[in-house]
Amino acid sequence: MAPLYDIAVVGYGPTGLTAASLLGRLGHRVVVCERWPGLYGLPRLTHIDDETARTVQAAGDADEALRDSSMCEYVWVNGKGETLVTIPANPNGPMGYPDHISMYQPYVESAIDERVRGHGTVDVRQGWAVTGLDQDDDGVTLRLRGWNAQTTRADGPHDEVRARYVIAADGSRSGVRELLGVGREDFGFNEPWVNVDTEWLRPQPPEFAYGKQYCDPARGHMTINIGHTRQRFEFALLPGETREEMTEPETAWRLLREYHGLGPDDVRITRQLVYGFEARIATRWRTGRVFLAGDAAHTMPPYLGQGACSGIRDATNLAWKLHLVLGGQAPDALLDTYESERRPHVTALTHAAIGLGKVANTHDPEAAAARDAAFFAGKVPPPRPFPPLSDGVLRKEAGTPVGTLTPQGRIRLADGRTERLDDLTGYGFTLVAAEDPTASLGPERLARLERLGCAVVALDTVDDLDGRHREYLHLLGAVAYLARPDFILFGTAVDTTDLGALVDDLDAALSGTVGAAV
Repeated sequence: MAPLYDIAVVGYGPTGLTAASLLGRLGHRVVVCERWPGLYGLPRLTHIDDETARTVQAAGDADEALRDSSMCEYVWVNGKGETLVTIPANPNGPMGYPDHISMYQPYVESAIDERVRGHGTVDVRQGWAVTGLDQDDDGVTLRLRGWNAQTTRADGPHDEVRARYVIAADGSRSGVRELLGVGREDFGFNEPWVNVDTEWLRPQPPEFAYGKQYCDPARGHMTINIGHTRQRFEFALLPGETREEMTEPETAWRLLREYHGLGPDDVRITRQLVYGFEARIATRWRTGRVFLAGDAAHTMPPYLGQGACSGIRDATNLAWKLHLVLGGQAPDALLDTYESERRPHVTALTHAAIGLGKVANTHDPEAAAARDAAFFAGKVPPPRPFPPLSDGVLRKEAGTPVGTLTPQGRIRLADGRTERLDDLTGYGFTLVAAEDPTASLGPERLARLERLGCAVVALDTVDDLDGRHREYLHLLGAVAYLARPDFILFGTAVDTTDLGALVDDLDAALSGTVGAAV
């Protein structure tokens, strides 16, 4: 019998890396099964938001991961270069990072991978493809074969691993999803674009230090900085253009010269391939003990920059719930809230990305002119804020933003050390109170919080350097708030007498009893 792990993670891209690191951090025995022999080493994603950067902080060394990154504004223009809409960037987002960040994916993956290998409880098995699986009441057995990178076939030796649960983060062509027989809903968006990644051979010109989407009916195209030293260019394929033609180096140089005046003296091409931008969501995300996550569960067009961010949210949502179930702190039914919480959020972002994609892929000149007129007349509403969670592990509260994100500021301790809040509290539940809640909670509730791994931060005993957490309490009209490990607001306490009920409702939510939405 193969050795039993707590969790098997299939796939070692951003979603799998994050899941493996967070679960390893929580002390679980994890095995990673990845068919390729090493990290990808090239950027697929180029943008993350401040929520995702905060997760990178939990999963790896954020400063190392973001060492070549920059704040990224995004401008949409028409075929004449006239601005349709500008999506500004805030250098100091509520999560403690800029709210739009251009970054170099290999640095992020390497930083998380280094943390994964330092946990001591995670086995990373690269060069192994999952070819079969069997489930029973106690776990899942994965059948493996060695992956031949030269032939791109699983024709090597056989092996097996066994785990109590499996996270399938093996991409849009997920083999695990196919083995489970799970279909996908296709939202009907399919647009082929050629991607050309480059490195600057000279200092990055200021006009390339942000993202720009050219909504030109003649040929949609875009460019976005990848930190300070690299640049991505993308071009829509026109009717009659083939994948083979568009991946020829001469084609890339022709497009770079025609649309941006760039040549081999300016940039070096590091990657060129054709992507099919699509929008599909798996019909179910859980089959017994196996969970789909990231692109295996959902894909969306790139126009919001939320594809990888959504996969990383999946990992953070699953990790803490698996931790509680594996530790006997919650029933298996808690894991059903993974899909009920994440699916509506992903679906809303997918529809928003499709809407922006239609703007970028308007090929008819008359339709493009009407589109431009609507923008100039102010008839196009701004993008909606990301939706809050409305179901799952949340306290039932009227008039409070339960289900939205909680902030992270800098905290100075009594000994003079300065920490980001999460570096002080760790990856887990966090109770932030204006004053020491010990007396109000009592020993029994404090013990319950300790069993859940909940950190307690009393703002009267530390220096809230940015004033961010006191300001947030004032906004909530509360004396304390309780945040989930994925930074979501679970609930608030309006006064010290409500603190005990807040902890009791967390217990109820996790156990699936009354008192909170589950």
